[in-house]
Amino acid sequence: MSAAVIPLAPQADPPRSSLTADTALIFSRYARQTLRSRYQMVFGVLQPLLYLVFFGPLLTGIHLGSTGSSWQVLVPGLLLQLSLFGSAFTGFSIIIEKNHGIVERMRVTPVSRLALLLGRVLRDACLFVTQGVLLVLAALAMGLHAPLPGVLIGFAFVGLLTLSLASLSYAVALNVDRPQEYGPLVNAFTMPSMLLSGLMLPMTLAPGWLNALSHLVPFRYLVDAMRDAYLGHYATPAVLEGAAVALALAALSLTIGTRVFRKAGA
Repeated sequence: MSAAVIPLAPQADPPRSSLTADTALIFSRYARQTLRSRYQMVFGVLQPLLYLVFFGPLLTGIHLGSTGSSWQVLVPGLLLQLSLFGSAFTGFSIIIEKNHGIVERMRVTPVSRLALLLGRVLRDACLFVTQGVLLVLAALAMGLHAPLPGVLIGFAFVGLLTLSLASLSYAVALNVDRPQEYGPLVNAFTMPSMLLSGLMLPMTLAPGWLNALSHLVPFRYLVDAMRDAYLGHYATPAVLEGAAVALALAALSLTIGTRVFRKAGA
């Protein structure tokens, strides 16, 4: 008599992780690292705060045309400066992770490549928006007057710019082996961007050729949009152009960053 064959129950497929869950997992990992680093939270806002305290009072007696008060001109620029410099330097961290094999170990997991990038850049966006809140509070104490919706729109631009630049920063850093090589690349990008985007003063005050050249820098449109928002003007061409440029730049940067994450170490 042959032994009865007991059919085995079909094994259930392992649950597939979603993009949202993967992103939340990566975000929480790096958010915990940030919360453990108090110096990163505080000293990251130090440079724009010094500009606010030592450079802002120099503008109070200068006529800036129809661009608003000196604080309504300076603070939006400092917020974007915070995002510009902070996001550009995020690539240093991933160079260290790559050299220690952390990036490669993450890539062999079933976590989405987009989530590997999104989790990081969302952490960066939260960090710089939080630092931006501290900067605005200091500016309010020094005399800034701006409507709440305009301030919130400004934080949205900071978040979008961080998503864009942090994505590009990680993409570039994954193709660089040493921090010593990455530093000069960052400086070569950030300094011309800061000077030509009008972060400190409106480019409308510049000579015609310099004003025209600044339109080739996408950050110029974000600065103009934020300054209009701080004046309480929300549906102006400058705000609409700034929003379109910010969204397009974020979409393009995330696409490039995700492709680099897929190819890195392959």
